[in-house]
Amino acid sequence: MNLFGWLEDARARRLAIQVGAGVVVVALIVVGAWAWYRSQESRGEAALTSATALVQQATAPQAGPEARAKAIAALEAVLRDHPRFSGAAQAAYQLGNLRYAGGAYAQARGAYEVALAKGGPASLRALSAVGIGYTWEAEKNYASAAAAYEAALKAMVPKAFLYEETLMALARVQELGGKPGAAVETYQRLLKEIPDTRRADDLKTHLANLKSRPGQ
Repeated sequence: MNLFGWLEDARARRLAIQVGAGVVVVALIVVGAWAWYRSQESRGEAALTSATALVQQATAPQAGPEARAKAIAALEAVLRDHPRFSGAAQAAYQLGNLRYAGGAYAQARGAYEVALAKGGPASLRALSAVGIGYTWEAEKNYASAAAAYEAALKAMVPKAFLYEETLMALARVQELGGKPGAAVETYQRLLKEIPDTRRADDLKTHLANLKSRPGQ
């Protein structure tokens, strides 16, 4: 083999070694990142499991304010200590429910908004979006409640499990907010989009009463 050929072979071997080393480094980084992710997920899952047990205790009939405060603190810890945990949306939603039950509507709304921002399954996003409407309704801010329910409906299809309930909630706050005409339209929309609703007869009766009111 001449000198030129030997140099070419040496360069090829060196390049192969460098490429191989690079592949190994990348593989180690990927494996390390995955191990770190799984470790964080495992810790988050353990924290959420413990917090959920406290939530169950806090929502028992005989539970007092201390139990609710303890569960709230545990859920807040999950969100604080594991912000990238895939179950963070679930923790935020449960936190919203506890705060709502305690009458802290603005704080509950904040928790539901966090749950929405964290993503999660479509059903959880829908529950969180509707929860925001409930907090406004509890505060008798019917215009904001209607806006929240309308926003929630935009992300649903008529066959979604919360669609009918959300339409009913929208019509309810429209009535409470002094907009019976808008409520009529919403009830009519419900009957059109969900003709087999079990509420059909009651809705038709209620619609007739609304339409008979002066000014309608």
